[in-house]
Amino acid sequence: MTSPLVSCIVPVYNGERYLAETLTSIVEQTYSPMEVIVVDDGSTDGTENVVKQFGSAVKLVRQENAGTPTARNTGILHSLGEFIGFLDADDLWHPEKIARQISQFASQPGLQLSFTYIQNYWSPEISENRRTLDENLLKPLPGYVCPTMLLRRELLDTIGLFDVALQHASEPEWILKAASLSVRIALLPEVLVRRRLHATSRSAKKAKNVHDEYLHLLKTYLDRKRSGIEFNYDFRSHAKR
Repeated sequence: MTSPLVSCIVPVYNGERYLAETLTSIVEQTYSPMEVIVVDDGSTDGTENVVKQFGSAVKLVRQENAGTPTARNTGILHSLGEFIGFLDADDLWHPEKIARQISQFASQPGLQLSFTYIQNYWSPEISENRRTLDENLLKPLPGYVCPTMLLRRELLDTIGLFDVALQHASEPEWILKAASLSVRIALLPEVLVRRRLHATSRSAKKAKNVHDEYLHLLKTYLDRKRSGIEFNYDFRSHAKR
């Protein structure tokens, strides 16, 4: 039986510093076949040169700077996979991440959406005296975020693409929408994604906008719960972005 094609979409804006390590964690997956699509969201650094180092293993798509949700949507529209995953340009996949999730889909007929646990780690260039002492920051968490997510392509016909009006909260908004439609969702209790903590993360640079969008999303989540829609969503998995 032929293994299904998995598309991995990597949105990036001025991400040359960490992108090579991120792409290596994708192209070295034990699963195949895979296609890797990097969507360059109007970068002005050496991002393109980093992608070119991977040759035909990685497809580069360029767009004018429009934000991460638009870049993810662009990647989806250029993808061919029966399954679609995402990875941010500064994070890492475990080598067996996709293989284990595809096995989960094979063992659970009707499953449409899979997540894994995620764990933060400090980027090596962050000095010890700049690192927070909050021990909870580095604990494994249920990762209801794009870097852990693997979905059946057909699910997009039901849920649609990411909301480009939400530059920081488009991920949880999409996931909550899926939950509200009773999509079958599973969580692998394994840390298969490592999320880099560094000084130039999106939330560090645009904290006010992040705060406002998440307040709006939290209100929507609570309204849905009051309406009887149950989904054990852990907002901590987004808190450090």
